[in-house]
Amino acid sequence: MPARLLIVLLLGLAMGGCARQGGITPQAGYAVDTRHVASSHSSRVHHLVLHYTDADEVESLAILTGPRVSAHYLLPRPARHHRGKPLVYRLVAESRRAWHAGASAWAGHHHLNDTSIGIEIVNPGPSRSFTALEAGEPVRWAPFPDAQIAALIPLLRDLIARHDIAATDILSHAEIAPTRKIDPGPAFPWRRLFAAGIGTWPDAVRVARHRRALADRPPALATLQRALAAWGYAVTPDGSLDAETRGALRAFQMRYRPTDYRGEPDLDTAARLWALLEQYRPEALEQLDKTSADLEG
Repeated sequence: MPARLLIVLLLGLAMGGCARQGGITPQAGYAVDTRHVASSHSSRVHHLVLHYTDADEVESLAILTGPRVSAHYLLPRPARHHRGKPLVYRLVAESRRAWHAGASAWAGHHHLNDTSIGIEIVNPGPSRSFTALEAGEPVRWAPFPDAQIAALIPLLRDLIARHDIAATDILSHAEIAPTRKIDPGPAFPWRRLFAAGIGTWPDAVRVARHRRALADRPPALATLQRALAAWGYAVTPDGSLDAETRGALRAFQMRYRPTDYRGEPDLDTAARLWALLEQYRPEALEQLDKTSADLEG
């Protein structure tokens, strides 16, 4: 290589290194100076939403990399490993908005695509349609293999730590869209996640105490609706067992009482809900009790 060309190349590399070291990066038609970094900022991500794909891996990848829907992460089935660690697909950068939640709401937040990371889990889902489920027909649910959950747990722990996600904001698709979605369904092992330090679960002692208290004075449907709304569901406390209320009850029961998810109000559901409010939203429970006393008084 001629000496003159070598000098030019070395000079270019040196100048590029200086630009990078100085925190200035050229862009299309302008330059960005990143030497002054603000300390007052936070993640755009406030929710983690879990789904099943209702399809095999090949079809799931085709759908989620297509033009209509997407998710940030996809867990394969069967689970696989890379250099001894569970492998997950990242389909959308966390800084970008994936199209996984659709029309959705939780705890006063709407359009959760804007504030969430979507995680799809390859799983064939139920044996019958959503319509059949609503009609009360028997449905079989595909299990989630242990290896899949073993991959999901470290992913969730990492996301929770980096984005400071609250336990009450680790959600199912059914919870944020209960009139049209049921995933990841009652076969999903929420209690196993809780045992790993992820998400919420009602304390058995509290559940038993609230069951005894509520048995003496069962809550009116409007009070149960206010409790569902206090927990996060988008329901209106009007005393009507409408589609929104049934959907919210079904989503709640699928998660916290997966053996019975008919979407009907009952004492056991109320006891679990009151226990969760006491554990995770005590101010909301206090307000609920006050409102109920005022209305009954």
